[in-house]
Amino acid sequence: MTDYVAYARVSTARQGKSGLGLDAQEAAIRAFLRDGDRLLVPTYVEVESGKDDRRPELAKALNRCKLTGATLLVAKLDRLSRNLAFIAALQEAGTKFVAADMPEANELTIHVMAAMAQHERKAISRRTKEALAAAKAKGAKLGGWRGGPVVDHRCGTAARQVKAQEFAARVREAIGELQSQGIGSLSELARRLNEQGVRTSRGGEWHATQVARIIREQSVHSTA
Repeated sequence: MTDYVAYARVSTARQGKSGLGLDAQEAAIRAFLRDGDRLLVPTYVEVESGKDDRRPELAKALNRCKLTGATLLVAKLDRLSRNLAFIAALQEAGTKFVAADMPEANELTIHVMAAMAQHERKAISRRTKEALAAAKAKGAKLGGWRGGPVVDHRCGTAARQVKAQEFAARVREAIGELQSQGIGSLSELARRLNEQGVRTSRGGEWHATQVARIIREQSVHSTA
């Protein structure tokens, strides 16, 4: 049995409202599922024109995958291949991915497109270094830390704290989605998180007191 989080993308608001294109994607996603597979709710639908690099629904889908260990599922491979922001976020998140229309191509496609993105990043880095060198040669003063090497002290307990904070942030985002749907009861929030496959940091189920703690920590951070 495999858990999936579905992500669909349409190019215009009209398509999003009418279901044109979206219905076909959702049908392909349902047809891909096998006996025992579970599609977690909701399906994340992005409406974008192709000119905007922001992908808020993709970020939510990746967050849900991180919380549940689910695999990201899209209907068609072109939902990936036409969207470089998708690839970058997918690579950074380390999320398992599959396309319903070409499941055997997902690994190769991601690696090839990631290699192209890496090549472009190297080219940008080289051009930046060349520009900085040229500016320095002209006498420009470049900023930056000059007090010695920067040491990363995030180890042991500190590293675990950072990891815990990152996990809590993802859970708060999931809780925020539920609250935006009008769900305010702590027990109902806990039930919904469990229903959606979200687990606690120790892999257990959520209870009202744990949800309250997460929300309380959010309030502390927002007022700090």
